[in-house]
Amino acid sequence: MDTVSLLILIGVIVVVVAFFLILLAKQYRKVGPNEVLIISGGRKRTVTDPDGTVRKIGYRMHIGGGTLIIPFLESAQVLPLGVHTLDLECAEAITSRGIQVKAQGQAQIKIGGDEYSVRMAAEQFLGKGDQGIRDVAGKILEGHMRAALGTMTVEEVFQQRETFDDKVKKAASDDFDRMGLKVLSFSLKDLSDTSGYIEALGKPKIAEARGEAAVAEAEAERDATVRAADARKEADIAKFKAEMEIAEANRDYELKRAEYQALVNQKKANADLAYELERQKMNQQLKREEYQVRLVEKEQAIKLEEKEILRKEKELESTVKKQADARKYQMRSDAEAQAFKTEAEARARAEALRLEGDAEAETMKKKAESYADYNQAAVYEMLISIMPELARAVSEPLSKVDKIIMVDGGSGGGASRITKQVADILAQLPVVIESLSGVDLKKLLEKFPTAEGKKEKPGKGSGKS
Repeated sequence: MDTVSLLILIGVIVVVVAFFLILLAKQYRKVGPNEVLIISGGRKRTVTDPDGTVRKIGYRMHIGGGTLIIPFLESAQVLPLGVHTLDLECAEAITSRGIQVKAQGQAQIKIGGDEYSVRMAAEQFLGKGDQGIRDVAGKILEGHMRAALGTMTVEEVFQQRETFDDKVKKAASDDFDRMGLKVLSFSLKDLSDTSGYIEALGKPKIAEARGEAAVAEAEAERDATVRAADARKEADIAKFKAEMEIAEANRDYELKRAEYQALVNQKKANADLAYELERQKMNQQLKREEYQVRLVEKEQAIKLEEKEILRKEKELESTVKKQADARKYQMRSDAEAQAFKTEAEARARAEALRLEGDAEAETMKKKAESYADYNQAAVYEMLISIMPELARAVSEPLSKVDKIIMVDGGSGGGASRITKQVADILAQLPVVIESLSGVDLKKLLEKFPTAEGKKEKPGKGSGKS
């Protein structure tokens, strides 16, 4: 087999496969969740009804989704499961009391969702569409409305609408079950008549209602007047309260504005003060910087001065200091010589004084030894001999006075007062001598003649050696 024949064969196979695939795709049917797909043909199926009846059917059902329809053997139809709204009108219906009325109602119906209801609806409504279902269901409900109106009076229908609705639904449910339908709701919309019976029923109520309405109107006007007065009063009160609140709000606003203005002024003053403080700080900083500059200048000047001093010191060392050192050495040598000379002289004087002191001590020792041999008269004589020296020592300060000014207080005396004062001072000498030596000079003078008489023998024996 050549290549061309092989390609032709492959092409034919592809076309056949594509044809079958397209055919299968066209035979795959899908329906929505509110629809049921009725597939007729094929083998028969056995089903059991709720009453126990077993029978065979030549179709199958598929609620929602999709399924494959076998070509040439099966066909498919769609049965809607949606809700149908029926507007019902029952003209010239007779009530239990023979009153001819006209009733209007509304109902919502649909095919039941169980398999039995779907089978019943498919067997009776398949191919009729939604309108066929509505026509059949409407006629059934109108008949049951007439039947229900015939068992009730006009008053009962008006007063017991729910009872009327339940009667219609209950009566229609049996018929709907046999057709696979279900009444979801029913309600009576309107009831009227051509004889004026309903209007006559309403006249007493209307008159009563009108009277009650007049009374209610008067009461309402009264209440309205009272409420209007109350409203005006409340309005005035509200107005006054509003004015008070406005006044309070204005007061609070003014207070707040004053507080804010005070706060702004305070902040402004603080800002001005902060600016002034900052300016003072900057001035102080500038002054510190100037002082630092001056200090640096002075430090530099001091350093220059120190360098100049060092230079001058070196210059002095080279010119003057060496000469000064020579003179200082000469002076130190002279001072040391003088100190040695002075020390030698001091040692000589000290030695002389020591010798003199030794001599005086020896003399005093000898005097003491001689005094030990003296009697009391000799001691008295020695004390008397030093009194002129005491008088001279007392009057000596007067001899050094260059000038004496005498002031006479009127008591007289003049220059004789000086003599008297000197005499008074000399008169105090015995007391001074007694305090210093323990010798009572007055008693000494009183005893002096006796002492002289007793002094004869020792004087002759000892002499004044």
